[in-house]
Amino acid sequence: MRPSFYPKLVNDPFDDPCLFLSFLFEKRAILFDLGDTAPLSSKDILKLSHVFVSHTHMDHFIGFDRLLRLFLGRDKTLYLFGPKGILRNIEGKLAGYEWNLVENYSNPFRFRVAEVDQNELLFKDYPCQNRFQPPSELQREPFSGILLEEPGLIITAAILDHAVPCLGFTIEERFHINIIKNAVEEMGFEIGPWLKEFKQALFMGKSLDSEFYIECRKNRFGYRKHLLGELAKKIARITPGQKISYVTDVVYSASNVDRIVRLAENADHLFIEAAFLEKDRELAEKKFHLTARQAGIIAKKARVKQFSLFHFSPRYTGNADRFHREAMDAYGIS
Repeated sequence: MRPSFYPKLVNDPFDDPCLFLSFLFEKRAILFDLGDTAPLSSKDILKLSHVFVSHTHMDHFIGFDRLLRLFLGRDKTLYLFGPKGILRNIEGKLAGYEWNLVENYSNPFRFRVAEVDQNELLFKDYPCQNRFQPPSELQREPFSGILLEEPGLIITAAILDHAVPCLGFTIEERFHINIIKNAVEEMGFEIGPWLKEFKQALFMGKSLDSEFYIECRKNRFGYRKHLLGELAKKIARITPGQKISYVTDVVYSASNVDRIVRLAENADHLFIEAAFLEKDRELAEKKFHLTARQAGIIAKKARVKQFSLFHFSPRYTGNADRFHREAMDAYGIS
């Protein structure tokens, strides 16, 4: 089965945290954290629909300016989520520039920013053509863990402790639909946009007895009608969805471990920081970071299928293999 999500760490594990996740068959991507994005092409950056920031320490947020520069003048709304204080941080970034000429842009670019608090999401819009000045009133929505919900996926967050609020994230596919191309062709249909509509109908829970119409351009049949459920049996395999989790900059505490385990439970892939080796555990605790061993223990507790480490302290440069050995030993794989 081909996965729907393609995650990759943007930087070397000793460099800034940044996880780029692209979507199969879509010109779309999301980003977890905004560290140095130099390895990403402008084309990749412009695919972004949503950005999720764990916290605004410099190594997690310095990429904001490049994002801003590339999206100026685009016909786009870019959604950005972050922890308590993110609205103030965004406004501080935007206030650092003069915007006296942005009225000349014909396209209405804007940021829509959500601040994640314990029980609510606080939203503000920052429209380019209004010199990024937001409306005076906040928009508020209740928060119970869900940041984004679409027919095919859900993105959730947990508020973790890094001496400041720090968000961990999970993206989860509701279920995976694999199209059997041979079956599509045998029915006389072309692979095309209608398959996205077909998948959306299933994700939205439409009745399997409902009618679904397929345009038949190749053989000039016009539209052909099928029952959604019968069509699904013929051209699709439906399997459990993919789950990816991202956790960084957290101290090893009972409350953090509990929240991370619930967030990442049974994930297909957990991306988790490991700033220090276990021999420097006291330093890790002082700086509110994990050791490689602690990351491995968390991965085991969460029963993840695979995990990747990142955000190594530069004091260990050249010794990345020690992180992997320590974490894998804790996970139970020699």
